[in-house]
Amino acid sequence: MTGQQQAPTVGQLPTPASSESRVPTLLTRIVWALFVVSLGVAAIFGWRGDGWELTGLLAVDGLTVVMWVTVTFFSGIVHSYSRRYMAGNRTIDRFFGRVFAFTLIVMVLVAADHIALFGAAWLAMGLVMAGLIGHAADWPQAQAAGRLARRHFLTSSGLLAVSLATLWWQTGSTTVSGLADSVGTVSSAVVLFAAGLLLLAAMIQSALVPFHAWLLSSMTAPTPASALMHAGFVNAGGVLLVRFGPVVTIDPGFMILVVIVGAASALLGKLLKTVQTDIKSKLGCSTVGQMGFMIMQVGLGFFAAAITHLVLHGFYKAYQFLSSGSQVAHETPRKQTTSGSAGLVGLAVVAITALAGGILFATLTGKGTAVDSGLLLTLLVVLTVLHAARDIVTESSLSATIRYGAVPLVALPAIAVYAAVYRAIEALLADLPAAGQAAELTVAHGIVAVAFLAIYLAVETGVYKHSQRLYVALLNATQPPSQTQLTTTEEYNEY
Repeated sequence: MTGQQQAPTVGQLPTPASSESRVPTLLTRIVWALFVVSLGVAAIFGWRGDGWELTGLLAVDGLTVVMWVTVTFFSGIVHSYSRRYMAGNRTIDRFFGRVFAFTLIVMVLVAADHIALFGAAWLAMGLVMAGLIGHAADWPQAQAAGRLARRHFLTSSGLLAVSLATLWWQTGSTTVSGLADSVGTVSSAVVLFAAGLLLLAAMIQSALVPFHAWLLSSMTAPTPASALMHAGFVNAGGVLLVRFGPVVTIDPGFMILVVIVGAASALLGKLLKTVQTDIKSKLGCSTVGQMGFMIMQVGLGFFAAAITHLVLHGFYKAYQFLSSGSQVAHETPRKQTTSGSAGLVGLAVVAITALAGGILFATLTGKGTAVDSGLLLTLLVVLTVLHAARDIVTESSLSATIRYGAVPLVALPAIAVYAAVYRAIEALLADLPAAGQAAELTVAHGIVAVAFLAIYLAVETGVYKHSQRLYVALLNATQPPSQTQLTTTEEYNEY
């Protein structure tokens, strides 16, 4: 970048001069205004207990309200962060235009009732995100990553279009709400065909295995765009399946397939993360796994749990990406301070805390107290607490008193907060078609649960590390296409 003149990108946020664009400031203020409006809409919805619609075109319901508040908040954070991050970049207006357009498109998507409008918004959302991935026009790797993402998103849109066209042809309904009332009259084979296409479209958009390559290649995107992608865009798969719940839940066998697909991606995402060394790629693999958990919850029939998961994961992943730069320490590498064993006392604390977390979640939400798929949802909560508690207990830089005492003091209140958010979203989605219908437990659910638990424990205990062949397979699976990879740092010059 020798000899090139550009505005400072570090320090106090520059005040635009008369010759500088005010687009970033304007769009940032508009997005935060949209957030305030979304909060108002949510308050009105909660007070009325009912939404409203523009017949045959748009419908504001509980899912719309939740997603509007979530998307505008994340977008506001990204807009504000980007004003400093992109300062001095000659493409700053184009970047802000795309991020703002993405926000508006998602708001239309979650409110769309006409299937043509929904399909068009889905396509536009993918194209705008592909543009953000390939934002650096003079960087060949970024352009290659953008093209790869675009192909995936066009495929996803094509699958969605065929599914919606099939449902329209068989039911005569042109609205999502109309499909909910008429899909029961259609041949089960036709509905399963449409549901299968919806699942594939969701898998691609949410970067589930084996469609995760586009996500791992997307690290060429500016960090704020990555935050928006991982906090919002990949959640579209869950929103799609929840929105078309009456189609997806038409057959219990298909719901089990959804659980299997989600479980496979959750486990593989966790495994893929273990062979990554750079921060953003680790976060990408983590997203693959977390989206798997979200799809699992849809397959279990807990739509509110899936939406709660995507909201809370969005908060976490947005923070992780926007703070990823602080993880790079400019110092001599030091020996890690985390021990490899928790000890007998530590294991007891972790196990008791995990069980207590599951019991607390079941008590506060009522899930897991009956013999249905709620037991599996509670099991996921137990595993989550187990993982978090183990990380704290094995942190040898802390005293034993702090480590053992902090586990229940941190984990249990966190579960209580999660349960409260879950109950609030469950109430908002109460009128959503097919929401709240927990799947009945079957032998297939039991087999999936046992297999999932066995593989999860194998990963947690490190047993899988004894296989060099598995390591090589995982490493190969995490390698994005060569044309999207940076081979020398000198090639990176977005100016």
